[in-house]
Amino acid sequence: MKQTPRAYQLAIFNSIMENGNTLVVLPTGMGKTLIALMVIDKMRKTGRCLMLTPTKPLAKQHYENIKEILEVGDDEVELMTGDKNADKRKELYNKGIIVATPQTVANDLENNIAPRDFVLVIFDECHRAVGDYAYVKIASILKDALIVGMTASPGGKKERIAEVLNNLNIKNIEIRTSQDPDVAPYIKKSTIKWIEVDLPPNLKMIKKQLDSLAKKYAQDLGALGFPPPLKQKGLFMQLGEKIRTTDSGRKFPALIKYYALLNVLHLSELLETQGVQTMRTYLEKINEKESKAAKMLMKTPEIAEIKKIVYTSDEEHPKLKKMIELVKSLDGKKLIVFAQYREQIKKIEDELKKAGIAARQFVGRKDGVTRKQQEETIAEFREDKFNVLVASSIGEEGLDIPKVDAVIFYEPIPSEIRSIQRRGRAARLKEGEVYILMTKETRDEYYYWASLNREKKMKQILYSLQASIKRSQTNKKDLEKKPKLKGQTKISHFT
Repeated sequence: MKQTPRAYQLAIFNSIMENGNTLVVLPTGMGKTLIALMVIDKMRKTGRCLMLTPTKPLAKQHYENIKEILEVGDDEVELMTGDKNADKRKELYNKGIIVATPQTVANDLENNIAPRDFVLVIFDECHRAVGDYAYVKIASILKDALIVGMTASPGGKKERIAEVLNNLNIKNIEIRTSQDPDVAPYIKKSTIKWIEVDLPPNLKMIKKQLDSLAKKYAQDLGALGFPPPLKQKGLFMQLGEKIRTTDSGRKFPALIKYYALLNVLHLSELLETQGVQTMRTYLEKINEKESKAAKMLMKTPEIAEIKKIVYTSDEEHPKLKKMIELVKSLDGKKLIVFAQYREQIKKIEDELKKAGIAARQFVGRKDGVTRKQQEETIAEFREDKFNVLVASSIGEEGLDIPKVDAVIFYEPIPSEIRSIQRRGRAARLKEGEVYILMTKETRDEYYYWASLNREKKMKQILYSLQASIKRSQTNKKDLEKKPKLKGQTKISHFT
């Protein structure tokens, strides 16, 4: 191997080799990939190894890292994607190391194109191993392989973490935080700064109308026996499923009110976090719908008042101006601006360019961008051809974007997983700053605190599960003779 592991990386590697299927939780930029490569280097001597990652850009990145760090050639490692035909893929699976996106492998396993004798499966960004995501199917088929899941955050709910552990058949947890003594010396500090803005009078008037509508529909739903949890998006979506599956005669009246309220809540979110332009676009989409909920909503006096403002005002959300001022103040630094909505990403890019700032958007393939274009954007950002990357959620996971000085959240997000990943983009290789734009007295504030609370809870859950597993392992070892660990167990073995 070309790289020498740090002490904590070696400790985690040894734990994997000794204890079997392992969940590795490490802060972004602290070398999860090197641990994966250490395990691959060990296990490839006994059979085929598979490394899975959610996106093609990430897969290509891992493929290049394996070739460089493990010093293996094209005859030993293959980048497997659905771009190759089935016959060709079947032949290429004979190589010792396969790097792939999960859906291709899941399909190939089901269709007997891929072999089932892998001795190792690495699940990168393994917090995705829930529901019907392809990771779940692959882990169930390749259950005899050594499984290693890697993430910066498996989630803030015990049920979700338990689902990941169960789906990947995890028997061991290795977690490190920035406070752990063996990790702390390598952590580059990132400071978090909140930048607050006030909604201008016009937007406050719209907010008042939307709040009135939301209260009305919430009361109607409550009277029908389905009181809605307005501040918890996950629970609100579950309420919709509850209404859809009820046998009650109240089902259809409740569904109409529910979908009307869903639209109102989304309009509120766009207003509070994005601005008039994004809200106007969404109103037009509602207006085009033929559903009873949409027609009922668009006929309300509140929406009539809102449309008067929205269609006669080009007032931007104050965040946009504040964000441009912030970027200008960070002149010469390499930045990532994260925004949630595709239209807002385009708006931010355009406004930054108008202000004379070299900016480029980075979005997913579902937005019509090819993999080649994504790779070119990352390459040009790395080569300093522009300084500001305006990214959607695709910029959150794993992509190697070095030397980022600062990250700007255009809006806070309630997901602790995504928040950790976004913050981790700063301070990967150097001290960095995180700026969070928040609209006062709106859901921005709730989302920020929700994310922090879930992150804290996630760590408590993981430590509790880790302690439970270790107690179980200790009890088992008291009954069995502990096998002597052989092979690469010291840093010198990797130099």
